[in-house]
Amino acid sequence: MILLEKKNRIVEDALLSRFENVKAKNKPERIDIKVADFDGVLYHIGNPDGDKTKITVSIALKFYKELQAHGADELIKREYSPYLVNPEPGYDITVMFDLENLPDNHEVWVEKCGLLKRNCFASVFETYFEHQARGETSTKQAVIHYRDDEVMYVSAMEDRVTVIFNTVFKGDDDIIIGKIFMQEFKEGRRASQTAPQVLFSTDPPRELEGSEEVQVGAMNSFITFVLFPRHTNPAAREQTIDLIHMFRNYLHYHIKCAKAYIHSHMRAKTSDFLKVLNRAKQANNSSDGKKTTMSGKQLLTKIAPKIK
Repeated sequence: MILLEKKNRIVEDALLSRFENVKAKNKPERIDIKVADFDGVLYHIGNPDGDKTKITVSIALKFYKELQAHGADELIKREYSPYLVNPEPGYDITVMFDLENLPDNHEVWVEKCGLLKRNCFASVFETYFEHQARGETSTKQAVIHYRDDEVMYVSAMEDRVTVIFNTVFKGDDDIIIGKIFMQEFKEGRRASQTAPQVLFSTDPPRELEGSEEVQVGAMNSFITFVLFPRHTNPAAREQTIDLIHMFRNYLHYHIKCAKAYIHSHMRAKTSDFLKVLNRAKQANNSSDGKKTTMSGKQLLTKIAPKIK
């Protein structure tokens, strides 16, 4: 299975090409790029006020206000403070670089800009991982509407952190493939006892009982991750965040890949059947008008008498 990249490759490539161009003593070039990412996230890379010597990277998330309630601003300041400026209108975060005074480790900052979306998501996970590390049970559950019709819930207990994705499938076949896909997670846990527990259901899990935010429907499903201290401790949490914040997109991406694979095999099998049918067709190509097969053998036909 393919793991989706945690960073935005287009943002990285655009910045790196401009930075290396300047490092090579070439004149700065104008840039104005808008990039769409998963979950309705939008990036903008441009020159503020048309100044080619400066480049800004801005990101807009529809759910950023919900992340702010869980420490998103503090995490962004921690990671980007040397280059953080007032957000561009219509965006939530803006980072600006002066091409005439680039840092020596500009590759590191290029990578950090590609991780803007990931780092915004990381704030809610870090907050609840810390609750669990201190042995606290969170009094409030994080509710992140990361898509118009989908929600993520995060809560902490003394010995675990629970992450629930309320995702919407587009059809009955997606639900069937999704169930098979989730079954593989259960099989994987049998092979590795260190893997987190993963639960899949069409009914709201117990952690969401009484919540007014829960969306229930024929196409709604709930995927629950139970993360234990071995997944949330400081040594493992970065990888945990990298993987879990992309899970919804990872799931639906592989459902689409599975459907494409099935359809390609169906088309190949249909093509084989058509070849067989074409070889079996009767051909009326004899000079006396008698029916023959494609190999030239005559066919004997019997005409039933008419009933008066």
